[in-house]
Amino acid sequence: MLLNNEPVQNAPKRCVWESWDADEHAHNLTDWSQEYDQFSGGAFYGRIDEIQLGGMQVFKEYTSHAVWQQCNVWPNSMWLGIPAYRQGCRIDGCPVGDDEVMCQPGAHDFELVTPDEFAIYGLVIDKRLLSGLAGAEVLDMLHASPEVLSRLVLSQHTRKAVTFLIEHLLARPREHLSVAVHQEILLLALLEIVHEERPNTQVTPSYQHRRQVVDCIREHLQVCQAPPVTLMELCKIANVSQRTLQYSFTSILGISPSRFLRMTRLNRVRRRLAAADGHTTVTEVASDWGFYHLGQFAQDYRQLFGESPSDTLARCRSSMR
Repeated sequence: MLLNNEPVQNAPKRCVWESWDADEHAHNLTDWSQEYDQFSGGAFYGRIDEIQLGGMQVFKEYTSHAVWQQCNVWPNSMWLGIPAYRQGCRIDGCPVGDDEVMCQPGAHDFELVTPDEFAIYGLVIDKRLLSGLAGAEVLDMLHASPEVLSRLVLSQHTRKAVTFLIEHLLARPREHLSVAVHQEILLLALLEIVHEERPNTQVTPSYQHRRQVVDCIREHLQVCQAPPVTLMELCKIANVSQRTLQYSFTSILGISPSRFLRMTRLNRVRRRLAAADGHTTVTEVASDWGFYHLGQFAQDYRQLFGESPSDTLARCRSSMR
């Protein structure tokens, strides 16, 4: 739901979005390609406060429940993500420390796992704009690999200064915003980060293998006709033991493989129900994703999303009329 986008002539674009569905929320951030799965139980709420400043995008995002996020920022850009609080989140399977921020280039897939009650500040800037305004100071960042950029160590002083600027900017009335002035202010803040940041590239020796195991399962779930429903099936898909499967998921995603499988299947059902036509039934979609005990399925679905599958179907059909 778009709350406001004030029609002030020659002012930057400003939007405030609210959503009560995780995947719907994922599509609200302008020019990002994203998919969200809700991983903790209860009715979801998300909000995005966003301003676009001609080659720059500034936002604050809030999600009420734990979410697995597949993200891709708009091409030829650079994203900086600063968690608002000292909360545990992961980028591409690596925990983000209290003294770290996240960074990724545009047109590159990356994955976030975020906890309940999570808020993050985001700053995206066009690489050509950044290079033109900052020159040689940013060349290392512009040419660094996504793995090197993903976690940047930053002092609390600089972190607080940058988040203060973003918070102050998002709170200003649209008619008081100036593209040129606020671009320059944000660029100065970004240059402070460039001067200070130190990449954290440390990973455990087993990281790469465990990451491959998780990616193998996820890729299979994207294309499978008959989804796996047991741990033994997951082990066969990834060609690993149950112990390796368990360690891989808990170290990369912070959850067990059985919970990941159940959450993923429930989210796929919800996504199908949200896009259902007039002939789709809950029973049909549930069975397509391996839920054959409909009473238990309905209970699990309500526990995760805070509503029954039939309520989801009826609500989405009503919104399409």
